[in-house]
Amino acid sequence: MDQEIQKDKEQLRDDILVASLKLFAEKGYFNTSLTDIAELSGVKNSAGIYKHFKNKQEIAQALYLWVIDRLSVSIDDIRRRSRKSSEQLREIVDLWFRLTDEAPEVMQFLLVLNVKEFLPEEQRIMATPPFVKIIKVLQNGIKDGEIKAIDGQHAYCHFFGIIENTLRQVLTGSLKKKASYYESDAWQSAWATIVKN
Repeated sequence: MDQEIQKDKEQLRDDILVASLKLFAEKGYFNTSLTDIAELSGVKNSAGIYKHFKNKQEIAQALYLWVIDRLSVSIDDIRRRSRKSSEQLREIVDLWFRLTDEAPEVMQFLLVLNVKEFLPEEQRIMATPPFVKIIKVLQNGIKDGEIKAIDGQHAYCHFFGIIENTLRQVLTGSLKKKASYYESDAWQSAWATIVKN
């Protein structure tokens, strides 16, 4: 019986996080109320949320850590599967485009929302583990002669500037087709900016 109650508590907490992610992506953090989150997550009222989180900021922090952790695990998997930096980067780009089509709220949270506005104490996104790992992929590509000899952060700006901008345009509706439609062109343009000739 206690196990069932615990599972229900965990499920409800997850439901609150999923509802918050959807609402933050659609309405923005500041335009989302605890009442909105309660309604979408199936909690009877906003008071029920306080059994799981102290406030909306704590929900956002838990969500931020959850998204960063999942992305970090995915990048670790990619790095284990592929040896060359170009292959790893291609798989990361595939992941980001797939997430944009299949889980747009996650990518909206990462690429469109200004997380620092509502989570000022959290480290900047580029200092989080998944992005540090991406810089390492780029640095390894530079070291192995696959990527031209520039700083890893500079390489990130060139390469992911194109990728992230394309995805932002899809997420905000400026580009009308699914992200997958633009992936090949974005990859070729991004790779051309850093590949060693």
